[in-house]
Amino acid sequence: MEFVVFAGVLLFLFLFMIVQELMQAKREEKMFRKSLLVNYGKEPPKEYSLERFARLGSYLERHKEENQLDDITWNDLGMDEVFCRIDRTLSAAGEEYLYFTLRNISCGKETLEHLEEVTGWFLEQDVTRVRVQLLLKKLGYLGKYSLYDYLDNLDYLGERNNRKILLLNLLYLLFAALLFVQPAVGILGIVVCMLVHILTYFREKKVIEPYITSFSYVLRMISVCEELGRQKIPVYKKELEDLNEALKSLRELKRGSFWVMAGNQGKIGGNPLDILADYLRMILHLDIWQFNHMLRKLRQKTDQVDRLLGITGYLDMAISVGGFRRSLEGYCIPQLEEDAKKAYLHMEGGWHPLLTHPVKNSIRADRGVLLTGSNASGKSTFLKMVAVNAVLAQTIHTCTAESYHAPVFRIFSSMALRDSIQNGESYYIVEIRSLKRILDAAQTGTAPVLSFVDEVLRGTNTVERIAAATQILIHLSESGVLCFTATHDTEMTELLKNCYDNYHFEEVIRDGDISFPYELLPGRAGTRNAIRLLELMGYDREITKRAAAQAEDFLQTGKWSVQTLLGNT
Repeated sequence: MEFVVFAGVLLFLFLFMIVQELMQAKREEKMFRKSLLVNYGKEPPKEYSLERFARLGSYLERHKEENQLDDITWNDLGMDEVFCRIDRTLSAAGEEYLYFTLRNISCGKETLEHLEEVTGWFLEQDVTRVRVQLLLKKLGYLGKYSLYDYLDNLDYLGERNNRKILLLNLLYLLFAALLFVQPAVGILGIVVCMLVHILTYFREKKVIEPYITSFSYVLRMISVCEELGRQKIPVYKKELEDLNEALKSLRELKRGSFWVMAGNQGKIGGNPLDILADYLRMILHLDIWQFNHMLRKLRQKTDQVDRLLGITGYLDMAISVGGFRRSLEGYCIPQLEEDAKKAYLHMEGGWHPLLTHPVKNSIRADRGVLLTGSNASGKSTFLKMVAVNAVLAQTIHTCTAESYHAPVFRIFSSMALRDSIQNGESYYIVEIRSLKRILDAAQTGTAPVLSFVDEVLRGTNTVERIAAATQILIHLSESGVLCFTATHDTEMTELLKNCYDNYHFEEVIRDGDISFPYELLPGRAGTRNAIRLLELMGYDREITKRAAAQAEDFLQTGKWSVQTLLGNT
C-alpha cells in the first residue's frame, strides 16, 4: 500500500511538472504572438556578431546568378547596415535569403511582381502572418554556422555503416542464450559487450556530435514545413505545393530520430525515462545506429533540403520586407523599365534609409551627374542615397523616395576603397582596378550600367588626376554608362560640361559657425570651406591665415609662390 501511495505521489509530481512547462510555454507563445502584432514595422531589435555576418552569404554562394551586386559595391554602399535596417526575419533561412535577395539586382520583372504580391498580401493578413512567423520562430537559428556548412562537410564523415554495432548487439543475444546453459559465461560476456559499447560510445559520439545540430535543424524544418504546407496562402500556392512534394521524400528522416535528438547524451540528470534511454544509447549505440541511417538518407536528399530552405527563407524575407515598409514614414513602389535603350534615373524626394531625419532630394538624370561642393556638405551621402535606392528598387521592390523611375541596371561603385597590404597594392592600384571593372562592364552585357564614383583617382597627383579622370568619365558617358560622380576638382565641371550635368551642395557660415542644409542645387559649387573648417576646429590662426593667402595667390596667378608659402607678401 505504501509503495502504491509513493508511486502515486511521484506520478503526480511528474504530471505537475509537465503541466507547468506546458503552461509556461503557452504564456511565452502568447506574449510573443502579441509582440508580433504590436511590433511589426518597428525597429528590429536584433544584435549581430561578426560570426553571424560571416555565414549570411551561404545561400548566395550556392545560388550564384549573373550580375549580382559585387563585394566592392556592397561594401562601398554600407549594405551590411542597410541589411540590418531591413532585417526582421526569424530564422537562419530567412536571414540568408534576405541577404541573397539584396544582392540579386537582376532578378527580373516577374520575380519582383511576385515579391510585391506576397509582401502586400502579408501586410493585409495579420492573422496568417503571425501564424507563419510563429512557425518561422520555431525554425530559428543554427548559431555561427550555416546549415550549408554542415551539409558541405557531410563528406568528411566518410562512409559509415552499422555492421560493428549489429555484430556487438547480436553478441548480446548469444550471451543471453548462454545464461540458460553456462550462466557465468553468459553474464561475463554481456558485461564485456557492455564495456566495449560504452568505451567506444563516447569516441563515436564525439565524431558525430557537430552534425547532430544540423540534423536537428533539418528535422525542425521538416516539422515546420509540414505545418506551413497546411497554411492557406493563395499568393504562395505553387511554392507550398513544391514544399509538400519535397516533404514526401524527407519525412523518412524523422523515423527513429528520437534516439539521436532526445535525451541527455550521456550526462547525469533529467527525468528517469531520459536516464534510462541514455543508458540504452550507451550499451546498444541506438543513436549512432540511427545517425548513420539518417546520414545516408540525408546525403541523397540535399536538393530537397535546399528547396525547403529556399521556400521558407523566401516567406521570412517577404514578411521582413513588409515590416521594413511599415517602419518607414513613406516609400514608393519603383517603376522599372526592362530593355531600355537609354540609361536614365528620375527620383523625387529620395532619402537614405539609415537616416532618421533626412533631407529629401530629387534628381532627374538623363546623362551623367557631376557633384561638387565643400567638405561634409553631403556629396557622398547623396551618391549612396541614389545607389542604395537603385539597389532596393531592383531587389525588394521598395524605395525610400516619393517616386523612382529607371531601367533595370547593372550597378557598380568605386567609393570607399582602401590599399591592400596583403596584396601589396597601393590605394591608387586598388582604385584603378575598381574603375577598370566598371569600364569592362560597359562593354559587355545588355542591361545598362549605373555607376557611382567618389573622387575619381584621388590616389595620385593633381595634374594627372584631372587629365585621366576626365577621360575615364568621358569614356563611361560615351559607353552609355549613367555615372554619378563627386569631385573637389572644380576644373572638371568645365571640362565635362558637354556630357555631365553639374550639381552641388553648399554650406552656410553664420556667427562664426558652419551648418549644412544638404540640399542638392543645380550648377557647380562656388565656395570652398576646407581652410575655414580648420579655423572652426581650433587650428592655429597662423596656419589658417597663411593657407588662405597661399590658396588665393594660386587662384590668381595659377602657380604656387614660395614667398606666400612662407607667409611673406
